[in-house]
Amino acid sequence: MKIGIDLGTANVIVYVKGKGIVIHEPSVVAVGDDNRIVAVGEEAREMIGRTPGNIQAIRPMKDGVIADYVITEAMLHFFIAKATKGRIGFTKPEVMISVPAGVTSVEKRAVRDAALKAGAREAYLIEEPLAAAIGANVPISGPSGNMIIDIGGGTSEMAVIALGGIVVSTSLRVGGNRFDDAIATYVRKKYNLMIGDRTAEEVKINIGTALPLERELTMEVRGRDLIAGLPRTIPITSSEVMEAIEAPLQQLVAAVRGVLEQTPPELSSDIIDKGMVMAGGGSLLRNVDKLLTQVTGVPCHVAENALDCVALGTGLALEHFDFFKKSLVQAV
Repeated sequence: MKIGIDLGTANVIVYVKGKGIVIHEPSVVAVGDDNRIVAVGEEAREMIGRTPGNIQAIRPMKDGVIADYVITEAMLHFFIAKATKGRIGFTKPEVMISVPAGVTSVEKRAVRDAALKAGAREAYLIEEPLAAAIGANVPISGPSGNMIIDIGGGTSEMAVIALGGIVVSTSLRVGGNRFDDAIATYVRKKYNLMIGDRTAEEVKINIGTALPLERELTMEVRGRDLIAGLPRTIPITSSEVMEAIEAPLQQLVAAVRGVLEQTPPELSSDIIDKGMVMAGGGSLLRNVDKLLTQVTGVPCHVAENALDCVALGTGLALEHFDFFKKSLVQAV
């Protein structure tokens, strides 16, 4: 059995050969006071910011790498068992996991060991931009250059890929979660209103934009008033959200420009012809592709199933293992 896993900071997406994407759940684990796992995934996400004292909702992945090894292992075990319908003991699956493009060998080994301990027969690692490119049907094995921008929950990866490998890349610790934090901070400073992570994420998804919209969007936001200490509701507009996320967006734009500046001229001309491909959940933010096109002058478009690209790529790389073998990360 072959399983591809996009082990993200915000979500875990699992691809099973022959079945496609079978699991798409938040990478959150709820832990009891005796380190007992209470819930994993969607069920645990419902508990964020609402748990009683004896239960903690933890995100074991931070900035695309393992922050809590034991809990990541338990989470992987849960998802692999769910994907194999509990037959993990009989059929130890082969697993391909995506890692950010600038991780250290220690971080790589941690991911691989966690997967093996969670019940995998063999665990391979693939760099996220490569997996995203494979999942977005970008022809990476040819000599012409392709640029991929993968905006995840914890990290954003930009890479120029040619001949099945990464030529220039950068990994930025800015992603969807940073946008959420920026929105929460903005609302707190401007309205003295404290809002939770989930509310900030809803604001970003519903009315977030990288460029001004023709028709302003508004939504009601509920939170706790910091002065009176009581619950309060305020309206917030899309232009306010745009102002809130301006700083992380600027970091993203700077990183993209940095990669383009380092790209060899032959590959630059290929990228101008084909444009840049965007993947990951963060690329679904309204107009972020238009913003990058404006700033760089290079056409930019969002991949078809942007959210699942990395997971699809990990699965496809495992299915055509011999073909992609030289592109994989060697875990020491």
